[in-house]
Amino acid sequence: MAADLNAFITEETIEGDGEGPLADTTVAVKDNISTAGVRTTCGSEMLADYVPPYSATVVERLTDAGATVVGKTNMDEFGMGTTTETSAFGPTRNPADPERVPGGSSGGSAAAVAAGEADVALGSDTGGSVRCPAAFCGVVGIKPTYGLVSRYGLVAYANSLEQIGPIAGTVEEAAEALSVIAGPDPNDGTTRDPAAVEGAGVPQGGYAAAADGDVDGLTVGVPTELFEGADERVVETVEDAIACLEDRGAETVEISLPSVEHAVQAYYVIATGEASSNLARFDGVRYGHRADSDGNWNESFAETREAFGAEVKRRILLGTYALSAGYHDKYYEKAQDAREWVRRDFEDAFDDVDVIASPTMPVLPFELGEGLEDPLRMYLADANTTPVNLANLPAISVPAGEADGLPVGLQLVGPKFGEATVIRAASAVEDR
Repeated sequence: MAADLNAFITEETIEGDGEGPLADTTVAVKDNISTAGVRTTCGSEMLADYVPPYSATVVERLTDAGATVVGKTNMDEFGMGTTTETSAFGPTRNPADPERVPGGSSGGSAAAVAAGEADVALGSDTGGSVRCPAAFCGVVGIKPTYGLVSRYGLVAYANSLEQIGPIAGTVEEAAEALSVIAGPDPNDGTTRDPAAVEGAGVPQGGYAAAADGDVDGLTVGVPTELFEGADERVVETVEDAIACLEDRGAETVEISLPSVEHAVQAYYVIATGEASSNLARFDGVRYGHRADSDGNWNESFAETREAFGAEVKRRILLGTYALSAGYHDKYYEKAQDAREWVRRDFEDAFDDVDVIASPTMPVLPFELGEGLEDPLRMYLADANTTPVNLANLPAISVPAGEADGLPVGLQLVGPKFGEATVIRAASAVEDR
């Protein structure tokens, strides 16, 4: 099944260390997360033969907990895509319908879990790249609060936005994996201990203990802006899932997040700007692909960077333009202002509600080729997920049901370090 779906780029085993909470658990790792001695390609020809000398903190924590890594999963090149079709190693197919995409950029990870090729998988989420494929493949994906999980060993796309998160078949399994990988790391100065954050913290017994389905008294905010324009079949399925929360004692209230109208535009300016800077390191000098060129350094540099795919080149060019002299104030600074507006809107909303519910993706899984033919449509599909990354909040995608035989995801967003709350709410949806 894995070969048919093209879920893995490299299938190689890294054994776990003895007993632990994840003993007998198999884990697939997205191929932009470093694994010592096992190649890490980022889905790109640029790093097709790169073998890192060290493992990411999250990989070490998983193997220390007894988990066995079974391979590196396919992904959109450098995490840039919503369909896992921009990979230099070919597209991944959706286990629910092999003629459709699994979502992206962590599509290989979600497909591996949905197909039973791994119990748990790691993805990275810059603008929805854990939640999107979780929704499209009918599994659970958690995007943690920025700073909860170490990014040491994650090949950078957009540092201020991205987080590593778990994908699993159930909320409890995803939460258990989160407990293992979460926590401060001296190698990543952005990490924080949730216990030191007022009103946050990890439940006794870890995040999995929060998957008890008890939502009695929970207030769920339903933002009108994240339902507008969504496929009617998706809206109907998600509304049924939210009704299930009401049946179990939660209260729903309509809220407004006016800033999210500008979130996609702000996200792509910020993300491409950071990508333009981060990917400058792939110059053929230190590591990765190097073009055979008899020309000068500029010619060699240009020919080396031809190894990037079309989508990566597009985003580098967009980011370079947005950061260039004369345009920085016009685009990048305005995007940062919009980001602050998004953050304040969420903060204000959480004064009145405990979690915010919406469709994870406003559409059903694309057919293969659809997103590549219309990149703007692919960007706009991120409308419901990108605001969470701009605000650095936790969110989960849990299966809400099916529409025309295709999976639909419900997204639940919480306040900073409110992972336990979104896990509890998601488990109630799962248990219906």
